[in-house]
Amino acid sequence: MNDNDQNQNKASSIQVITRAAKILRTLKEHPKGLSLTQIAKEVDLPRSTVQRIVAALEQEYLVTAASPTSGFRLGPEIARLAGAVHSDLREELRPFLIELSNMINETVDLSILDNGKVLFVDQIIAAHPLQATSQPGASFPLHCTANGKAILASLSIAEVENLLPEELKRYTVKTITNRNELLQELETVRREGVAFTREEHIEGVCAVGAVVVDRLGNRSAVSIPLPSIRFYGNEERLVSALLNTCQKINQHFR
Repeated sequence: MNDNDQNQNKASSIQVITRAAKILRTLKEHPKGLSLTQIAKEVDLPRSTVQRIVAALEQEYLVTAASPTSGFRLGPEIARLAGAVHSDLREELRPFLIELSNMINETVDLSILDNGKVLFVDQIIAAHPLQATSQPGASFPLHCTANGKAILASLSIAEVENLLPEELKRYTVKTITNRNELLQELETVRREGVAFTREEHIEGVCAVGAVVVDRLGNRSAVSIPLPSIRFYGNEERLVSALLNTCQKINQHFR
């Protein structure tokens, strides 16, 4: 094999990897799955090319069937790979979370977007007899949690619409159930850099949350959940401490 053939093979291999990565990123934004035709349209590739790449990704469990009949979504191997990344992220960010928790004497959560929900990956629990805690590994809805809204506000409107149905599930009398109404609130979150939930997911529990971005551009949310009796009237103090911590984290990742 001459040098030209080697260079062509190398270029072809790189192109396949790039295309596979593009397909995986597309499926990440569509947790309910896409058909081969839909994937081809999203990534602007021939359907036959997409079919070959998806078949190879399926063999490695990086994608899997979204339903018994048709469509594909991210596979279980993605979760295993992400678990290793989450572990590193927890270790790297834990000192910042501990500092924030000590500063405000409240519980602090770290969470990520995972399969259309917000997934808790770490938590620093404050010493209060009355707590608002969730175990790492638990998943909560995006539309009525502070960490979920913060993550949604960091996405494009098209990405948000792909993640959320028109009518959103009601959890309390304060839950926003109309997607357009939520989109309006997300504009405020984008402008101010901070999201709130005021008893929208669980009665008696409020929270404030904001997004940080790591070196690879991955988004995580830092949030402060607490009983409503310690939230109302203390919003300004909580927001100030949270945004200060998130600024430190973002500077750390630069």
